[in-house]
Amino acid sequence: MDLYLKDRTAVVVGGARGIGLATAECFAAEGTNVAIWDSAENTRTVAEELAARFHVRAIGLSVDVTNEQSVNNAVPLTIESLGSIDHAVHGAAIGSGKFGFPFTNLKPADWPRILEVNIMGMVNVAHAIAPSMVENKRGTMIFLASVAGQIGSQTDPPYSASKAANINFSQCLAKDLAPHGVRVNTVCPGMVRTTLNRSVWQAWYNQTAEADQLSYEEWTDMKIKAVVPLGKWQSPEDIANMIVFLSSDRAANVTGQTINVDGGFVMHW
Repeated sequence: MDLYLKDRTAVVVGGARGIGLATAECFAAEGTNVAIWDSAENTRTVAEELAARFHVRAIGLSVDVTNEQSVNNAVPLTIESLGSIDHAVHGAAIGSGKFGFPFTNLKPADWPRILEVNIMGMVNVAHAIAPSMVENKRGTMIFLASVAGQIGSQTDPPYSASKAANINFSQCLAKDLAPHGVRVNTVCPGMVRTTLNRSVWQAWYNQTAEADQLSYEEWTDMKIKAVVPLGKWQSPEDIANMIVFLSSDRAANVTGQTINVDGGFVMHW
């Protein structure tokens, strides 16, 4: 299926690793030029490798999503190098790295940094990119949230709350930008083997009684089979495929939606 993304330009925030990298690769495979905005040291190297592998134009920019000026500066640099921004994907996020059963295992001081990155980072990106899309009367934004933002996951309350905010703000954006031909959707991964996921699950695993402990891999596989109807992990590529499809003209009538790629996990709840 041709997604009609060839020669367009996509910005992937947090595109140097994990789901963001898989998304950048998926766009590039469709012939889309890609700007990777990330704080990782290898951001430029990742972009260069992407360009060489997929024969597209790609740039890597060092961007701190919590710094409004840093995000604003990246917009003209991207447009100068790759042309107008047609698609934006925001996937930069962090967790507290602490176990939240109950929430009192955390302190109020554990919250601000997560909210700054996961919520204000999204706000900064939206404010920076929306004006050019409104001017062009077209564009898409996809924000990466989480099933944790839908079910009140206790594992990491600051993270869960921030993901709920991502979903809600995406809906606000979708309503505001629809008259300008700009679509906004949210994709919620379920159980994906990422560095962030490992930090959360490791904390959960460490709470099990020593006598009951399996290996981490055995324990997590058992949990996945118990709570995910399809009985398997999701991959970064699974999430990327949905993101790129929603960005394409094949989803031209889809906006303001929250799409779960979770093996049926939320249905289970």
